[in-house]
Amino acid sequence: MTPELILTNDGSHSFLQNELNETYHSVHGAIQESAHIFIEAGLNRCAKDQLHILEIGFGTGLNAFLTLHECESTRQKVAYTAIELYPLSTESACLLNYPDILASEKKDLFYQLHTAPWHNHIQLTPQFELYKIQEDFSSMTLTGYYDLIYFDAFSPEKQPEMWTKDRFSMLYKHCKPGAILTTYCSKGIVRRALQSAGFSVERIPGPPGKREILRAMKE
Repeated sequence: MTPELILTNDGSHSFLQNELNETYHSVHGAIQESAHIFIEAGLNRCAKDQLHILEIGFGTGLNAFLTLHECESTRQKVAYTAIELYPLSTESACLLNYPDILASEKKDLFYQLHTAPWHNHIQLTPQFELYKIQEDFSSMTLTGYYDLIYFDAFSPEKQPEMWTKDRFSMLYKHCKPGAILTTYCSKGIVRRALQSAGFSVERIPGPPGKREILRAMKE
């Protein structure tokens, strides 16, 4: 089923996934939510010149696009791996207004995030390499090691199999020392699962419309 395009309160688009009855982003603002949770609380906390980033839930490509945009100014080199079982169609991706708001000169790069072939390493810019995996995160096995994880699956109520101790334990094993995991979900069940997997977890202030989010670290 094709998701329904919606306009969030900061003027940026998101989609409503009708089968799950859940939006891809906060209705209070897609861009401001993603920038707060994954860039400010995650990417900007990583001082390395070269980063390996893993995203669970590629979705609209907004987190990847924000990261690509940010690393052009920080000059960090990013190898970006994204896992998504049900990708958006190119037609749906083309409806999103993120390039118009963030960087119109990078509109082609935003579309390339969606049209890039799966299971291939693609150098989109000198700073940003993309590798997309079309598999089910709830049952797959990882191979790489990461400095930063964006955990952006649909909510535990809708996809409980994505938020288990088992899945977080696998992520922990594939985190480098000092790696950070950020997620929008601050529920106690998620915090406890992360802690049981070995992460040190803190609650930090969330974006508009959300009191708290979680940031975890492998010490």
